[in-house]
Amino acid sequence: MPGFWKRLFRPKKGDDIFCAAVVPAAGSASRMEGQDKILAPMGEWPVLLHTLKALEASAYIREIVVVTREDQIVPVSQLCRDCALGKVSKVVVGGPDRTHSVLNGVREVSSRAGLIAIHDGARPLVTAEIIDEAILQASACGAAAPAVPVKETVKLASGGRVEHTPDRSALFVVQTPQVFDADLIRGALGKAAEEGAALTDDCSAVERLGIPVTLTRGSYENIKITTPVDLAIGEAILNWRDAR
Repeated sequence: MPGFWKRLFRPKKGDDIFCAAVVPAAGSASRMEGQDKILAPMGEWPVLLHTLKALEASAYIREIVVVTREDQIVPVSQLCRDCALGKVSKVVVGGPDRTHSVLNGVREVSSRAGLIAIHDGARPLVTAEIIDEAILQASACGAAAPAVPVKETVKLASGGRVEHTPDRSALFVVQTPQVFDADLIRGALGKAAEEGAALTDDCSAVERLGIPVTLTRGSYENIKITTPVDLAIGEAILNWRDAR
């Protein structure tokens, strides 16, 4: 990852930032009770379209690579064409797990991209402010992700018995987009895939290398659609935004 350290200490202006977005949308949607969460309607548009339009609105994101299941390649590609999503450069097939799916997408990113933002396809309520702040922070330090403080008490338990109550003030829920120097995340994900590491997010791949990730401001509105209830909550947030 020699390019990472060289770019990290080079001052950047907004106009110099070329960020590519990789959108993993290859999950099985096993908790959606028969619905496909990516193409499920939320308001006037499918979930994925909300996500892609938010990413397209960022001036720093120059291209988008969507990673989806093989059976969704045609409908997802058609959605991008029908909605004239000009920054979507490729729609590719994912792998057997999240790490391999994201790696498939990262490998398709243009060589011109100095930064790569990885954003869940099922996180449709992200805003331009959240996206741009994470990108700008990553351009300065190499790795950044939005997060929000945990609002409820968390218990560490085993066998149904509480073992420890962590200090809530030190706990955060990490969201996406998670943004990284391009060389850094390519190397980190490649190493994680080779070693069979079980990761639930992409920051973990970088953390395994001992490289810190800076947290930026997230939003409690930036939810991930995982269950039918989340779709209802997403609809409510859209209506609330319209009413403000």
